[in-house]
Amino acid sequence: MSKKIIFMGTPQFSTRTLKTLFSSKYEVVCVYTQPPKKSSRGQRVRKSPIHELAESLNLKVKTPQNLKSENEVNFFKSLNPFLVVVVAYGNIIPKNYLDIPEKGFINIHASLLPKWRGAAPIQRAIMNRDNKTGISIMRIVPKLDAGPVLLKSEIGITKETNYEELSDQMSKLGAKLILEALELIEKKEAKFIPQNEKDATYAKKIEKVESKINWNLDAKSIIGKINALHPNPGSWFELKGSRIKVIKATEVDEKGPPGEIINENFTIACAQNSIQILELKKEGKNKTMASDFLKGNQLEVGTNILKNV
Repeated sequence: MSKKIIFMGTPQFSTRTLKTLFSSKYEVVCVYTQPPKKSSRGQRVRKSPIHELAESLNLKVKTPQNLKSENEVNFFKSLNPFLVVVVAYGNIIPKNYLDIPEKGFINIHASLLPKWRGAAPIQRAIMNRDNKTGISIMRIVPKLDAGPVLLKSEIGITKETNYEELSDQMSKLGAKLILEALELIEKKEAKFIPQNEKDATYAKKIEKVESKINWNLDAKSIIGKINALHPNPGSWFELKGSRIKVIKATEVDEKGPPGEIINENFTIACAQNSIQILELKKEGKNKTMASDFLKGNQLEVGTNILKNV
């Protein structure tokens, strides 16, 4: 008889793991995800990627605003799960749920714990210019991302790596590791190792204010932010009253006052060195190579973006 699994997840990042579990020997008896939300444009109500996938697989879906009601707790108990797998669900699991499954809750976390606990581990690793990150499979405990770790696997980060690419790599890795973790747990061979609290760092949620480029930072930090926030919310600045989202840029060894356009190749000075914009998206337009953008938009070399907003 197959073991019953409850899956809890919400964004695109979680979908590969759900597909993997669905195709495995385990029985996914219910999927929990965040409730449908109105999109920012047009106020159309959108289901989460996990919600849509679960429905396409004919799985039972639950979208409670929270898990605190007695009815929700009782329903969860009625499912009698062997184990619960959590991947970026978006809510803290209440303490009274943690002992319901026979083998508890395990979480696929997108960092090498205890580094980058919290909401935005992939983005913070790129912003911090880390040279590696990875996936941790851990047991959920009441404290955020502080549970003992069963498995870890590393992924390298280069100065060109962006969030979209890294998230895709990590999603694949997490989906691969979850079956290994479940096998160890089922065979009673799982060894969960406590995290070292002294090494813990936190990846706080990305705030909208962070997406505006601060030219008083050094070029490496700015490129780290551009890569970390691609594709959403993106890093941007204002030029002649229009918002320019930078898709891709490279550091160049040229100097000038921070925020100044220093040549016709769309090179902008930072506190240390400069960045040359290679790919961009003007507000209301499609993304384009900077070289194509410059054919129809003449730059005023010497203009300081910080003084002309």
